[in-house]
Amino acid sequence: MARILSSSLLLGVIALFGIGLVQVYSSSYIFATESYGDGLYFFQRQLLFTLMALVVLFGTASIPFKYIERWGWTVWPAAAALVALTFVPGFGVRVGGALRWLQLPFGIRFEPSELLKISFVLLFASLLNRREHFLSRVHWFWIIIGITAPFVLLLKQPDFGSFAIIMLVGVSLLFAFGLRWRWIVTTFAVLVPAFYLLVMKVPYRAARVHAFLDPWADPEQKGFQAIQSMMSFHAGGLTGAGLGQGQGKLFFLPEAHTDFTLAVFGEEMGFVGVMLLLALYAFIVFRGVQIAVKAEDSFKRATALGFSMVFGLSVFINAGVVTGLLPTKGLTLPFLSYGGSSLLCLAFMFGLLLSVESAVEGDPFTERFQRLKKRNKGRA
Repeated sequence: MARILSSSLLLGVIALFGIGLVQVYSSSYIFATESYGDGLYFFQRQLLFTLMALVVLFGTASIPFKYIERWGWTVWPAAAALVALTFVPGFGVRVGGALRWLQLPFGIRFEPSELLKISFVLLFASLLNRREHFLSRVHWFWIIIGITAPFVLLLKQPDFGSFAIIMLVGVSLLFAFGLRWRWIVTTFAVLVPAFYLLVMKVPYRAARVHAFLDPWADPEQKGFQAIQSMMSFHAGGLTGAGLGQGQGKLFFLPEAHTDFTLAVFGEEMGFVGVMLLLALYAFIVFRGVQIAVKAEDSFKRATALGFSMVFGLSVFINAGVVTGLLPTKGLTLPFLSYGGSSLLCLAFMFGLLLSVESAVEGDPFTERFQRLKKRNKGRA
């Protein structure tokens, strides 16, 4: 625990928790007042989610690493079962045309795909670390079925964003851990046409691509989100309008407290504020990669690198969409967007990463004590 409390990674995550609370308050107050008659509606719920997430963070970080290494793969079938449960009447909730949510008690909804992204990294790391054990006890055909079935469910929901992140993370990890070039080329030869068909042959996804290429062709419908987002960034200028002073969130910018919260942040904090925020995100990704480089075994390396990529890609895609560099996609910005599912799963992921960090770098206080003990023994 001493290693965890002294971790710069933990300090960065705690900072994002705080920034996220302030951002949810600023971006949702007007909308919550008009929609629910209580300007603090979303902030109070996010505060509760944050407190729960902190419990998950420290609880997960305290789990001995040997248990994560032994049982981490079991999170994948559990998450896949939860994704499948969204299709069961009475459990699944359809929001915005997508069947991605589970209805929980007290009016809480949970999005299993958030957990699926994390569990994929644990599954990959386990297969990499214990491939002889798995392949000897389970036929490879059933392993492939177990891995690919949840992807079909994601596309059925549909949740193309989570599907894309898992695919990108999977291919990148295979490349990082020495997949032969002919298999990499074959994989891309299959995935590129598949992505094209999944995007351009589905009308609403193709419409998003066309709106991305020319948002001004339909500024009041398909290009509305992108245009309003860019206008918010433009209004922020270099130093921003000031916290709480943004105008885009006054029903001009859709999803101001969720998917497009970075545009609100950019208008209020300006270019300088956005760059500092992205620097904090980059620092956390850097620390994750640094932990992976220092790790001495494949499970720790794959876990640390995979989690860093899931987090980094989530930030990159959201920021790309909001700044008009990518087609519109409904992915939240980690820690800053409103939502309990994302926050709790992020806490779970970073708790595991902190556990990996502790296993890789050790306890600095214990190490210092051992050095002093050896020094005193040498003097005696």
